[in-house]
Amino acid sequence: MRALMWFRSDLRINDNTALHHACRRADEGVIGVFAICPRQWAEHGWGAMKTAFVLRNLRALSDALREVNIPLLLVESPRFSGVPDRLLHIARAHRCDALFFNREHEVNEVRRDDETRRVFERAGLAVHAFPDQTILDVSLLRTSSGGWYTVFTPFRRKWLEILREHGPPPLRPRPRQQRPQGIASDPVPASVQGLAGPDRADLWPEGEKAAHRRLRDFVSKRLGEYHRKRDYPAQRATSELSPYLACGVLSARQCLAAAMRADEGGLGGGEAGATSWLTELIWREFYRHILIGFPRVCMGRPFRRHTERIAWRQDEDQFRAWCEGRTGVPIVDAGMRQLAQTGWMHNRVRMIAAMYLTKDLFIDWRWGERHFMQHLTDGDFASNNGGWQWCASTGTDAAPFFRIFNPFRQGRRFDPDAEYIRRFVPELADVPAGALHDPDRLAALGSRYPGLNLDRAACRDRVLRAFRNLRSQTDRDT
Repeated sequence: MRALMWFRSDLRINDNTALHHACRRADEGVIGVFAICPRQWAEHGWGAMKTAFVLRNLRALSDALREVNIPLLLVESPRFSGVPDRLLHIARAHRCDALFFNREHEVNEVRRDDETRRVFERAGLAVHAFPDQTILDVSLLRTSSGGWYTVFTPFRRKWLEILREHGPPPLRPRPRQQRPQGIASDPVPASVQGLAGPDRADLWPEGEKAAHRRLRDFVSKRLGEYHRKRDYPAQRATSELSPYLACGVLSARQCLAAAMRADEGGLGGGEAGATSWLTELIWREFYRHILIGFPRVCMGRPFRRHTERIAWRQDEDQFRAWCEGRTGVPIVDAGMRQLAQTGWMHNRVRMIAAMYLTKDLFIDWRWGERHFMQHLTDGDFASNNGGWQWCASTGTDAAPFFRIFNPFRQGRRFDPDAEYIRRFVPELADVPAGALHDPDRLAALGSRYPGLNLDRAACRDRVLRAFRNLRSQTDRDT
């Protein structure tokens, strides 16, 4: 049997479930394939940073596959709709008997995969799909009543219970070298039309080796203090692995194995740093669980149905100022400029910036969600959507609508010396830290920095009134 291995968000050869099974079953060799879909990627919010990162990792994957005699072929289709027939053409041209791939969970991806299965099975070819994006197969996790989890804490409890009962899933080994097939790999393009732009290869080097170096560095140097320092953006205290997880250059199982080694085999009850990081990995699993159980979140709809009635403001000028880091709130502007410059933003600052847009400015969370996706190297739909809906109080297990971050207090607490702010807002380099965390003092300085033209008390009243009216309408409806 010859197998066609379809790579998507799993750009690695180590611990790749579908690739492992393809290599085990295919006695006549494995052929890799990847589909480039520029228009679909753009419609899904991909930007230049993520596209460039994917292409660089695709080249690294091709090199790694070449070492084990697996060619990587490319097909191109503007949208997902053209992919099934192009894959079938490749399979027939190279006499492949079966297609292997790891499942993706977003609505359009599921529809694409279902159509691909139909096309292949009509042609008499087998299709094998595997769970791989998560440590556990979160599509199987259910509440005691058989439903989907909608609150994180019981999900985490169940997740840990299963892991303790069955043990961590095995890491799939690197494929053994195949017999040469005489098929040349396709060259990976340097860019994709419509999605070309800046690339920060200096910050996000490509390939599995780079990802594992970063994982080892984090575990050996920063994991122990992760629970204490992860909320302070001026410090390099987080793993910085999210781009590699988003593209599947690194698997979540490999991260779990590293955390367990550091925690001497513990699972959430040992070292505080490892436990805290494990919780973040479980949040990632939780948001994928929500994606599978409640696919409407893939369609621009809130998880909490009644919040669809919120009349968000459509203020394009204020939104543009937020995007460009010109809000007059130093910690927010630093985060937005970090995003533009590096393709990444510290997680605490993501929450501050998102809550400022949705609660202070009362602008539609979907605007912010899309802007983040267009600029993040680690753009991942499930985590991005889950985070935005949490901040907007429209999502599962979301922040209560009356919890509204004061961005100046957040800045004072998590960037007390304003080191992070000054790094990304250079016009504030000479302003005392105390003034950067006090809107009145900052305005009195009369610097080149834009003043805060916003009455925060009025903004708070506006959002509280909107949600309370919504709640009273919901009560009347029921």
